[in-house]
Amino acid sequence: MQRTILVVEDEPILRDTIVYNLRAEGYEVLTAGDGATALDTAQRSHPDLVLLDLMLPVLDGLEVCRQLRQRQETTGVPILMLTARADETDKVVGLEMGADDYVTKPFSWRELRARVRALLRRAEPRSSGALSAGQREESRLLSAEDLRVDLDRREVLKGERLIEMPARLFDLLVYIMRHRGMVLTRDRLLEHVWGYDFAGDTRTVDVHIRWLREKVEEDPANPVLVQTVRGVGYRFKG
Repeated sequence: MQRTILVVEDEPILRDTIVYNLRAEGYEVLTAGDGATALDTAQRSHPDLVLLDLMLPVLDGLEVCRQLRQRQETTGVPILMLTARADETDKVVGLEMGADDYVTKPFSWRELRARVRALLRRAEPRSSGALSAGQREESRLLSAEDLRVDLDRREVLKGERLIEMPARLFDLLVYIMRHRGMVLTRDRLLEHVWGYDFAGDTRTVDVHIRWLREKVEEDPANPVLVQTVRGVGYRFKG
């Protein structure tokens, strides 16, 4: 099935270059040159991925990201943030707003393609192969206390409440739940959850862990499920 990507970029030359390369890869591509148009297009078209520039007219990329995460139609769509800023603070704020990943301009097409493919791949339900029905049901459902994760539906329930999660955060939760009890280093999480040679640093993991706790913990300041192992990484205790 052809995947749809929304490219939100106000620089026409860069936008056209990205669009040309994505269409050459077989994607359907939509475009927006400002934040307001981006929100309207995303709500109407339900893209599979949003490439979102940080500095935009009308509404900046951070505000667009925040609103995409708040709206029911777009809360789970993967967001890849494009930024020309070298300041790490901007990248961290973008991740905290709900972006799944970022790439800093100037970037190569090879790097952008790898990140696009990784995000789209992680947003797809995976095949269960030749497992029996019972094995398939068990392997596609994860639970801990009142937390339940359905991998096929990509849904997270806490009690009876549905928790909306961006694609990257969902994958992080699934990975640590599947390795419950194990101490997972930040480097290992980057390798296995981000799924490629991530250009960021381990602070990216800390940002996502903090956001995950806000979603699944009763008291994020005193986490019970997602625990910190000081100086090493994190462990899921559910």
